[in-house]
Amino acid sequence: MNTVTASSNLERANLRTGMLALLGAAAMVGLGFASVPLYRLFCQVTGFGGTTQVASEVDASLAASAATGEMMSIRFDASTALDVPWTFRPAQSTDTVQIGQRDIATYVAKNHDDKPITGTATFNVEPSQAGKYFHKIQCFCFTEQTLQPGQEVNMPVLYYVDPAIREDEFMADVEQITLSYTFHRAKEPVSSALDRSN
Repeated sequence: MNTVTASSNLERANLRTGMLALLGAAAMVGLGFASVPLYRLFCQVTGFGGTTQVASEVDASLAASAATGEMMSIRFDASTALDVPWTFRPAQSTDTVQIGQRDIATYVAKNHDDKPITGTATFNVEPSQAGKYFHKIQCFCFTEQTLQPGQEVNMPVLYYVDPAIREDEFMADVEQITLSYTFHRAKEPVSSALDRSN
């Protein structure tokens, strides 16, 4: 009887250990899938790594009402990945803006290929701690951009620098913020790749 009870207890302990291991593995897989969106959300909320903020017109109006008249230099930077045959540049390399006031920057892109190219822009600001104070209201970087062969387009960015930047002791000596974009080729839809292979 003791042998049967001991064997039964051992089986239950093994089953419990197996179930805990399975639940742990499932949780790790779930965290693996959730890590990218959670990291993106963390960066958007905190400005970590130079991630800029997305603002509404209401946010921009509130920032404008808190403007003090202080100025900030903004430098614009542009590049493309090696597989994007575009010319991509800022219309002007620097601008001086009033902190809290909306401003617009324009980037120019031209497709030098003989076929349409769809690109997506990644972005950041330097110094990286300025990310939480750099707010974009509208930006070409919010969606993919398709340029036809030889097409040249102007791509605007409507933004403002949050007046709270002057309350941050780590930003006290910052006189210039650099806004950088890099265009990468967007992943092709599976259907397009299949159509070409037929």
